[in-house]
Amino acid sequence: MSKQSKYDTILDALQKLLETKELSGISVSEIAQTAGIGKGSIYYYFPSKDAILEALVERNYEAPLTTAKHLAEQTEISPFTRMAMIFQACRNSSSAFLKTEPGTETAAPERSFLHQKYMSHLITALKPVLTAIIQQGNEDGLIHCEKTDALAEIVLIVLTVKMDNTLIPSTKEDIEHTISALVSLLEKGTENPPGSLNFLMAEL
Repeated sequence: MSKQSKYDTILDALQKLLETKELSGISVSEIAQTAGIGKGSIYYYFPSKDAILEALVERNYEAPLTTAKHLAEQTEISPFTRMAMIFQACRNSSSAFLKTEPGTETAAPERSFLHQKYMSHLITALKPVLTAIIQQGNEDGLIHCEKTDALAEIVLIVLTVKMDNTLIPSTKEDIEHTISALVSLLEKGTENPPGSLNFLMAEL
């Protein structure tokens, strides 16, 4: 088994364990057993369980980030369509990362912790990419917003709330009403066509 293959096997093992157990209840020995390698091999690649989690988070946000960077270059596609596609890629990635087996309930505080760790990485990496797309829309006359970085941040905040309401406990209906009002304000405030930001309201 190559170094990269063993590295990914360790990450796969933690991902699998997180589907049925809380992080606090998972040991390095259990990760090694699930990966089918010796415990000593784990420490060759990672100094601790927390380091394995960090690497797993990075691997999971790499896919939507790669998609976002690719779409940023597709200037022939509407900026709204590109943002919607990035939004979908992020939701798909988050769902895979936080997936649990049927009948298994991950404690809300732990789920929130994992989600916040994932989103902090993703938002930091995505903000300049979304800003560039919005700026392109500005230059083409499709988006009207002076503070493109602020609009990018607002889009990412909506994404955060949509992907995990343990941050602000609310019913699905409450979240939809709040986001609908925000979308309406954004469209009017940025002089964008009604419905242009509807991707922010897409079903999870």
